[in-house]
Amino acid sequence: MYWRGVLKSTAAVRLDEPGIPHFLEPYSVVAFYLLPCERSAPESLAPRSTKQLMTINTRVSALSGAIFLAALLAGATGALAQSAQPSTDQAGESRQSRQPSLPSPLASRTIPSPYQPITPRGRVRWFIASTIGPQQLVGGVFTSAIATAIDSPREYGPGWGGFGDRFGMRLTGVSTGNAMEASLGALWGEDPRYFRAPEKSFRVRFRFVIKETFVARRRDGTFAPAYARFVAIPGNNFLSNTWRADTEADAPHAALRTLLGFAGRAAGNAFDEFWPDVEARVFHRRS
Repeated sequence: MYWRGVLKSTAAVRLDEPGIPHFLEPYSVVAFYLLPCERSAPESLAPRSTKQLMTINTRVSALSGAIFLAALLAGATGALAQSAQPSTDQAGESRQSRQPSLPSPLASRTIPSPYQPITPRGRVRWFIASTIGPQQLVGGVFTSAIATAIDSPREYGPGWGGFGDRFGMRLTGVSTGNAMEASLGALWGEDPRYFRAPEKSFRVRFRFVIKETFVARRRDGTFAPAYARFVAIPGNNFLSNTWRADTEADAPHAALRTLLGFAGRAAGNAFDEFWPDVEARVFHRRS
């Protein structure tokens, strides 16, 4: 009961106080309307029109549905993987002792190496690294700083408060898209990881950077269209229209964000492909 009261108080503050980060609005509304404790509508809800209230309900429904779908798919994927890969207790304990921790950075993978299909644990590690890994956080700080400097969208305002809103909004989109790609791809064995080709020429490696933006490996090691990615990147950008600021919550802006999403994936592939070479030549030479 104590935490229900705290969450309800947080929800009421969010609905009354515009200073709370904008990207938390769907969560605060869910807490206010769904927690089973005494309800009294905030004063700021009184003058709202029916259309505004319907908009809030739509945002809550869409966000709740996305979270439920991701959780359902993740649970089903784990169950299927465990049933499809039986092992003895001793072998399982041995593998577990050698497994890296979930937050640890992903090791680079190369195409010439024997392909090992991604495991359910590997999907979780990919989701964490692709959502809150150093590369993603630095990119989020950079893009949020630029958007704050030009005050876009204007609803978030300038300063650190606007920066926090923009950074948080980007994080919600990235996490939703990565969850969709990891969970949907598990249904047909799509591997979201990038595979380097360090032994090839620069021209061939650059082609791989572009190619693996749109294709992914399957369980047998072959490359095929990345259907889960084709669903996840547009899906999270159009879905996020339900909780974004009004000036960017439309189809043209969602389409632009989708293009930028694929461009960002290509940029991430380029970093994964060439950064190990830069690191080896620059930092090892200094040492």
